[in-house]
Amino acid sequence: QVQLVESGGDLVQAGGSLRLSCAASGRPFSDFNVGWFRQAPGKEREFVAAISWRGGSTPYADSVKGRFTISRDNSKSTVDLRMNSLKPEDTAVYYCAAGMWYRTTMTSRTSYNYWGQGTQVTVSS
Repeated sequence: QVQLVESGGDLVQAGGSLRLSCAASGRPFSDFNVGWFRQAPGKEREFVAAISWRGGSTPYADSVKGRFTISRDNSKSTVDLRMNSLKPEDTAVYYCAAGMWYRTTMTSRTSYNYWGQGTQVTVSS
């Protein structure tokens, strides 16, 4: 079992920046790939970014590529999502998710077994 807790969501103006954090507890964090997903009202949950268990692979959604950066610190069991140049369309609840290291399709929700409760990001125009 892994427990995930997100933090860092806030209201920010367009063009601004936020850093989301995901803190994990339970099983050794280094066993897991970690992904960030988001869900806007009335829309399906979508992939944002992910990082492999050793940090060697970091896929991003096209919509955030070049603006968002994912990183992890296995010694602290944390994964951060740095978000720059935020746009109103980035408004959503952001979820952290963890899946076993051998599930290599990190862009798919089905690769993740554990989910946090989410943190709200609102970008005003």
